[in-house]
Amino acid sequence: MDSRTKRRLSRAELDALVRRAVGTGVTDATELTDGFANAVWRLRLDDGREAVLKLSPPPDLDQLSYERNLLRMEAAAIGLASAAGVPVAELLRAGYDDPVLGGDYLLLAALDGVSWNAVKPDDQRALRRELGGHLARFNAVTGEVFGYPHAGITGATWREAFLAMVAALLDDTRRYPTPLPRPAGEIMAVFEAAAPALDEVTTPRLVHFDVWAGNVFLDLSGTPRIQAIIDHERAFWGDPLAEFVTPTLFGDLAEDDPLLAGYREVTPLELTPAARTRLDLYRAYLHLILLIENGPRQYPPDAYARVRDAATASLTEVLDRLVGPSAGPVG
Repeated sequence: MDSRTKRRLSRAELDALVRRAVGTGVTDATELTDGFANAVWRLRLDDGREAVLKLSPPPDLDQLSYERNLLRMEAAAIGLASAAGVPVAELLRAGYDDPVLGGDYLLLAALDGVSWNAVKPDDQRALRRELGGHLARFNAVTGEVFGYPHAGITGATWREAFLAMVAALLDDTRRYPTPLPRPAGEIMAVFEAAAPALDEVTTPRLVHFDVWAGNVFLDLSGTPRIQAIIDHERAFWGDPLAEFVTPTLFGDLAEDDPLLAGYREVTPLELTPAARTRLDLYRAYLHLILLIENGPRQYPPDAYARVRDAATASLTEVLDRLVGPSAGPVG
């Protein structure tokens, strides 16, 4: 999708950047437009390699608070995920504050598979089970602090960090006014009232938080299997339960979902009432992101309308559920 966060480079600029990065030029370049934030090109290099280049947004664009240094988080997550046995694209080079570009970039080995979003394999249950195992291994990686350390939004506890994440996002609506189903203060009060459920989480774990079908590549050369999980820039340190929000976007996590079965083959997971509350908190947070991020990105209105409407409806439903039928007024 087109977005104001995607910067444009000429063929000569792409060639010069890649030469600085890996010492070889570009013979062919095709922009990949499926993503929502960073500009991405698939490149053929002089030495015959296929690569993917991701660029950070223009340096003068005021992004959301949690979006600071996203590509740096992605580079870190790729290395950690690979070490944990999660299939990812190989990181060829990470460049920070490039003096010519005026920003960050990642150069990754290109994948020869296809996006799960682009195909409909017959046995999707097997793929969801496989994905669950990969997510469990991803979430097994532990960190030192909760939240988004790359963006300076952290906390000593998960409750403190998550409420800071929500508060920073709602505060971004001061710069980017966003139609929300309730006033920002009232929404924050809902999160705070349900926050005791977060205290069950005591170890910061790596969470991708963007595992939808478009970010999973499949190898279809034989029995379909997962080749790689991509686009780690939305990752944070927190509760592994948050990982289940994007694979069930605008829906619910059912006990018979093979995603859960695959996850439980690697590590135990019980969906207690408190866990269900936490899932709703993470759903509400993601829906807020989907609504508020349109401020800096300025998606084409017609293309964005479906996401906006679904996120608004789902956010309203989840907030109502978190408040509960017996609760009094919030705010």
